[in-house]
Amino acid sequence: MTPLDAFPPTREAALARIAAVRPADYARSRNAIEGAVTHLSPYITHGLVNLPEVLAGVSARHLLDVQHKFVFELGWREYFRHVWRHCGVGILASLHQGLLPDDDYGAGLPLDIRQARTGVPAIDVAVRTLYDSGTLHNHARMWLASYLVHLRKVHWRVGADWLYGHLLDGDLASNHLSWQWVAGTGSRKPYLFNADNVARFAPAAWHSPDSVIDTSYEALDRIARQPVRAGPAESVMPTGYPVQVEPPLLTDPSPELAVTVPDAVAVAGRNVWLVHPWNLGELPQTLPADTLVIGVFVADFHQAWPWNERRWHFVASRMAELAAQCWYADAAAIGAALKGARQVRSIDEPHLQPWLASLAACMPAPTLFPSVEQRCDSFSQWWTRALRGLHSTAELLERQQAPGWWTKETVKDQPRTAGFQNNGGAGGI
Repeated sequence: MTPLDAFPPTREAALARIAAVRPADYARSRNAIEGAVTHLSPYITHGLVNLPEVLAGVSARHLLDVQHKFVFELGWREYFRHVWRHCGVGILASLHQGLLPDDDYGAGLPLDIRQARTGVPAIDVAVRTLYDSGTLHNHARMWLASYLVHLRKVHWRVGADWLYGHLLDGDLASNHLSWQWVAGTGSRKPYLFNADNVARFAPAAWHSPDSVIDTSYEALDRIARQPVRAGPAESVMPTGYPVQVEPPLLTDPSPELAVTVPDAVAVAGRNVWLVHPWNLGELPQTLPADTLVIGVFVADFHQAWPWNERRWHFVASRMAELAAQCWYADAAAIGAALKGARQVRSIDEPHLQPWLASLAACMPAPTLFPSVEQRCDSFSQWWTRALRGLHSTAELLERQQAPGWWTKETVKDQPRTAGFQNNGGAGGI
């Protein structure tokens, strides 16, 4: 299987997945590893489709109440966006202390976890699945995070950074805030699981009898509250136990991808639309006819947050369909090349702050839920405020930013360089 077989990087593939969503099946079985999940997350994360398009597409085929579990899960994406907007880079540090002080957790990821040889099948299968597919069921992500933080005493940020690098749908807000929710640094209590929970929701290969998780929740809670004890940092596995090779994480695209250095001559005097890895959907229909579409990979970001090869191929393949050229360089070099353009436009994206604001005039990405201006420290608080006065998905969709938000008038009136804005992120379902 090639890196693109499971998730073709096309709008058609994303729309087909929307058409295939069965909300009743999703609500009933989404917690099961083999349940009716949507597999839409990579497409949403990279902007091939947005949340209003997802809900509109599903609602056109199925009658949904605004409190339906499917809508609820879409809400988690925008809630994480809400937290990111208020906290900025603060989401990369503990929002508050968890069960133990941060210094009581390890700063490195043990090799037996990286190699999927912990001896706990639920963890080892999860790691192998992650490496093989670039995706992982949300329940398995929670198990993996809980095991690392509460049983192995690995700091949540270490695990979150590692998982982000291997995910096709990796999103800093959804990923890192989910890890904080599990760790108890972003929630009122930590998330714990045991072998019975795995047996209930996962197929037999995941079951973990007679392992460290085969115990009661009371025992797991006691372990989670105990500082790490002196002893081996890794599980001692019998000779011949399979070792999984961790795929490399890359800071720049491979040579076979159609990515070049910035070309100032190509954009001189032109109207330019910037496509970045998080706005890979349809181009705005109201762009001036002579607009030149340029794809950009900002090296400043990728040096800090490398991706696996599968994700580079997914993003670069779709970007090449949209853009006349795809550039990889640091923000300074991209900015220098764009200096001679007539005007440069794009869609705002928190992954690219503060660089994108210095390159283009940015409009906000479409959102599904009404904005909640006051910071909410819990999803339930945000959910109540976001849906106040709304009783149906039709009302919710009417409230979201209209698809034609990028009009010729807004393009004309926008300055070349927009101010710094701390907008939110996205996550997976």
